[in-house]
Amino acid sequence: MSLDDLNREQKRSLKKSGDLNDQGQPTRAPAPARRPSEEHVTPAQYMREVRDEMRKVAWPKWPEVRRFSIIVLVTVVIYTAFVGGLDSLFGVLSGWLYD
Repeated sequence: MSLDDLNREQKRSLKKSGDLNDQGQPTRAPAPARRPSEEHVTPAQYMREVRDEMRKVAWPKWPEVRRFSIIVLVTVVIYTAFVGGLDSLFGVLSGWLYD
């Protein structure tokens, strides 16, 4: 895709973000320097960080889980009955139409 394929709004947005200069030419930002020591994590450190993050999670209490599970099950049963009823109705109607 070239710059000619962009409309005015897209070009204006690119200029605002600094990706295009005033003449409409693309600007190249230098690639950020990566330090390998900061990028790589040992498996043990990763597992410690995962454990620490999981401790911060607000886990629901058992009554809340039970209530939401019942709501989901009732909703699934209602929608299944609705779709099944529509399927039966359309089956009967198509039987009358094609017999």
